[in-house]
Amino acid sequence: MGSLADRLEELLRERILQGVLEPGSVVVEPELAKEFGVSKTPVREALQRLVTQSYVTVLPKKGYLIRTMGLPDVLELVEMRTVLEPHLAARAARGLNSARGLEAMKQELVRQRELLRSDPEASIASGRAFHESLAAEAGNSRMLDALLRCMTEMGRAYNVVPGAQSHLRSEEEVWEHEAIYAAVAAGDPEGARKAMLDHLKSIRRTLTSQFDD
Repeated sequence: MGSLADRLEELLRERILQGVLEPGSVVVEPELAKEFGVSKTPVREALQRLVTQSYVTVLPKKGYLIRTMGLPDVLELVEMRTVLEPHLAARAARGLNSARGLEAMKQELVRQRELLRSDPEASIASGRAFHESLAAEAGNSRMLDALLRCMTEMGRAYNVVPGAQSHLRSEEEVWEHEAIYAAVAAGDPEGARKAMLDHLKSIRRTLTSQFDD
């Protein structure tokens, strides 16, 4: 079940990723301890872990600052995905994929399209699941772990940058996913690499345009 500090760490991380704790805001141990009905010790331990994960920074004698999510952060995340995902898509298309994996990807695509208008949040979740399923089929667990961490941080950007989710809620997003899937299913490594790269370029344009605005 985990320790109290473990549970507080998870809860605070989720608040940061969802934008409940806004970038640039300050939290302090006594207030959090009072809110959660615990002593300051597990709160301090949880916050120190989040410091090591770069979600917060220490403000001596003041508290903890929730790290901002600026354009440089977004560009770093997109760059990391651009290094990882085209390669993973090509690996999956070279025959490392399984029939079960392809079916999982296809089902996520079906759900993403079906829910695009009726339940955008669920559609977005299926879109992320599509990326995760594809990466899993590439057969490199370390690259998968790195990508999942990157996507978790990008989820925060989508939650805290106004307008950042516009691409995730668009027909274009689904079309791009379908193009990636088609190339992987056809066993076309270069086609899969290019389709994924084009998709990431669209994501980059959408996110950077929000900062331009």
